[in-house]
Amino acid sequence: MTIIRQEDFIQSIADAFQYISCYHPKDYIDALYQAYLNEESAAAKDAMAQILVNSRMCAEGQRPICQDTGIAVVFLKVGMKVQWDAQLSVQEMVNEGVRRAYNHPDNKLRASVLLDPAGKRQNSKDNTPAVVHFEIVEGDQVDVICAAKGGGSENKSKMVMLNPSDSIVDWVLKTVPTMGAGWCPPGILGLGIGGTPEKAMLLAKESLMDHVDIHELKAKAAAGEELSRVEALRLELFEKVNALGIGAQGLGGLTTVLDVKILDYPTHAASLPVAMIPNCAATRHIHFHLDGSGPAHLETPSLEDWPDITYDPSNGKRVDLDKITKEEVASWQPGDVLLLNGKILTGRDAAHKRMVDMLNKGEKLPVDFTNRFIYYVGPVDPVREEVVGPAGPTTATRMDKFTRQMLEQTGLLGMIGKAERGPAAIEAIRDNKAVYLMAVGGSAYLVSKAIKASKVVGFADLGMEAIYEFEVKDMPVTVAVDSCGTSVHNTGPAEWRVKIGKIPVSIA
Repeated sequence: MTIIRQEDFIQSIADAFQYISCYHPKDYIDALYQAYLNEESAAAKDAMAQILVNSRMCAEGQRPICQDTGIAVVFLKVGMKVQWDAQLSVQEMVNEGVRRAYNHPDNKLRASVLLDPAGKRQNSKDNTPAVVHFEIVEGDQVDVICAAKGGGSENKSKMVMLNPSDSIVDWVLKTVPTMGAGWCPPGILGLGIGGTPEKAMLLAKESLMDHVDIHELKAKAAAGEELSRVEALRLELFEKVNALGIGAQGLGGLTTVLDVKILDYPTHAASLPVAMIPNCAATRHIHFHLDGSGPAHLETPSLEDWPDITYDPSNGKRVDLDKITKEEVASWQPGDVLLLNGKILTGRDAAHKRMVDMLNKGEKLPVDFTNRFIYYVGPVDPVREEVVGPAGPTTATRMDKFTRQMLEQTGLLGMIGKAERGPAAIEAIRDNKAVYLMAVGGSAYLVSKAIKASKVVGFADLGMEAIYEFEVKDMPVTVAVDSCGTSVHNTGPAEWRVKIGKIPVSIA
């Protein structure tokens, strides 16, 4: 019989979430680097370079890969011969480990979990409670997987009850384009097939915890070896999803997914449940065992695991936001790389909701947005000498419903976020001769280095969702929607779908 001590378990959970906050899995880095080398789209290659450089910087600086440090998800397989030396429940021990990790003074992580989700939505301030999945199995050990799942990718989760005769491939290829780029591709698609609706979702999530091995399937197929039905389906989806041309950050390119994972389970004769959950560019998970000998030992990766590449945005056009004019904004073309300098304001979901409520009541906003740019971000708290912690963009489409009112009633000139804008937002941008600029999701630490000063200027009670004023120097962005309403997230994938259609597709 194995005895697992409370403190050993709690500290292992805490160490695991600290670890994955700043270290990508090596298999993910290797796959992303290979995709970077193969990429022919300049915009997608630039985005992948930022993600790779950001990842190495985070490993060196021990800071979060993404400002969205995720909701804590833990998979536990507890051996039947395990005995707990603990006063807390397993859920309470996991929560305490998460609490320690997210409030660690040397690498504070962003608390994103809100209590009372359908009501007051108040931040728990320590990212608890975690979402814990338990399974009792044979054996005398505890098998643990810790994952931090960002909201941008979680929000793109899909689930369908197909007819048994329906095509899973057709549903995936129809559904992936509707997910936009808010899940920060290139990443990994996880599919759960069978069981019941909730079982399929759990299978999809659990499948993402496996290592990237699609290259092994390619080699197996090229050698003429027989593939299982699931292996063949993975390979077919991998090739066909990438042929959609969505590309890194939705800009159009050869690689949208680095792997496709599938877990299945027997199901009812009348049913075909299928769930799909993406893992973003901030892929974060770790697997370890506890055998009663003490807390888990998590080996620090070598910096040699990361490719030695640099990101040089010198091809960008420098812009002084403190002297910006509508005429200058009108001169920017879709796909232009800009280096932003000067002061920008921030605001995301809660701030926008509050501002629109104030506008509707005729109340004065806490800051003047006339001819200003707003950055959709919820930064991590700073540590040590930092001005601000990792501060990458959040998904812009969540602000679409506020866009027209903000542009027409506040004098706002432009917005900065990640991923595409929807039709209503693009129309509002065009009508107001405004602009939308895209920063790369998955490069939060890299972006934060361009922020030279930061202060809260409104709604301080909202924490990371408060309105900040950042002073930036050479912050790299891409013109994603110009003042005429042309969107690179529409033109880029369409262009690359055609190009890929002319490129012979091989599984070799």
